[in-house]
Amino acid sequence: MTFKRIVAVDETLLNANALARLHSLGEEVEIYHDFPTEESEIIRRISAADCLLVSFRTPIRRNVLDACPNLRYIGMCCTLYNPESSNVDVIEARRRGITVLGIKDYGDEGVVEYVISELVRLLHGFGGIRWEKESTELTGRKVGIIGLGKTGGMIADALQIFGANLCYYSRTRKPDAEAKGVTYRPLDKLLSEAEIVCTCLPRNNYLLGENEFHLMGNGKILVNTSVGATFQTEALKKWLQECSSNYYLCDATGMGTLAEEFTPFPNVLYTPYISGKSIQSIERLSQKALSNIESYLNTH
Repeated sequence: MTFKRIVAVDETLLNANALARLHSLGEEVEIYHDFPTEESEIIRRISAADCLLVSFRTPIRRNVLDACPNLRYIGMCCTLYNPESSNVDVIEARRRGITVLGIKDYGDEGVVEYVISELVRLLHGFGGIRWEKESTELTGRKVGIIGLGKTGGMIADALQIFGANLCYYSRTRKPDAEAKGVTYRPLDKLLSEAEIVCTCLPRNNYLLGENEFHLMGNGKILVNTSVGATFQTEALKKWLQECSSNYYLCDATGMGTLAEEFTPFPNVLYTPYISGKSIQSIERLSQKALSNIESYLNTH
């Protein structure tokens, strides 16, 4: 069995081999490499599709689904944390009998490398900006990780190699991490005690507001590895303005649409690239996305 029409509605990052394989899975295949900004354009591209491939950026809401009567399968070329944080209306799609599958564990390695790299540069001043007056190592530094899923757990493992003193907050306790010496702390305690706070949360999880930044206090580093903001915009601005030694570190994924608002701050260290994007991660993404499609076709 094959699909009648496969459409990759935006830049899904599928590599050349994966795109070539798509032609054996669909009678017609149409690939786009940009990001449509208007709902009407999204509908124009996919209205006749029975298989849709989409990144984490393009919204596929109820109105779009209404215009796609043939749609049977939505392949998310990104992590599907949960329906609530997705750019696809997963609940509505599944109610209509449309299969929605995401992928996971493809870009974490690059994110871990980014976090370690940026912290080392800031603590030592290798990039020209130093957190404290004297260079300091990660050894013995108190690091709190909010969200100890796959990425957070890998960051914790890496930081332990450098001798950091680690604690975490998560909705569920992580016995395996605790067995390695990563201490569970309630959120308020983590924020007040940690010198470096790293958020590794699902999309659209705005956990940090004015009260949370007050608990953090000054002279701290906030690193965001999540897709989009994990904070209330004005609360972060206020915190950054309070003290020049308060730093916010993120890549293009963590900044989302807020680059123009935050890049003027001297204590915002913004990397305008997706840290999880690499040759290796694109290969993993491509293999997993195609495997999902093939599994669907083999069972339907």
